[in-house]
Amino acid sequence: MPDITEILKRAKPREKSVFMCLAGDLIAEVDRLERELAGLSDTWRADSLASANPAEKIAKKIKAVREEMQKAETEFRFRAIGDKAWSDLVAAHPSSNKNEGWDPATFPKALVSACCVDPVMTPEQAEQLFEVLNEGQRTELMQGAYDVNAEATSIPFSVSASGILAGLGGGK
Repeated sequence: MPDITEILKRAKPREKSVFMCLAGDLIAEVDRLERELAGLSDTWRADSLASANPAEKIAKKIKAVREEMQKAETEFRFRAIGDKAWSDLVAAHPSSNKNEGWDPATFPKALVSACCVDPVMTPEQAEQLFEVLNEGQRTELMQGAYDVNAEATSIPFSVSASGILAGLGGGK
């Protein structure tokens, strides 16, 4: 039978990362280029054998901008804050609506700042970050911080490379 002392020595709070590109200008550029590319697919016709499809040039630009987006991606690493800190945080942000567990305007920022261990941020910095992000990005960060505290943990399903090869008839 397991010894609780040994289990407690091994136990670590749950962690989770959220990856996000914060370069809105690059995202807009990819959107613009993809729209331009989509417009060409129906209209361009080669007028000679030497004609180069302009879609190839646009596709190369999209690839380059996406590489820049990957370089601009930021990892937000969250760590569970524990039962008492969670209860205290919820209590510090009560909702005026009895059907909500917390204030939807203040709790998300407080939770993100409380759980984000890399980069570490103050509540004021979380407030500034939320001013730059759109609703989807704010939701994604809040969800990462919430999940690390509330989501059950299990061993993720994974297929090993040897299993894939065996399934394809190429491994033993």
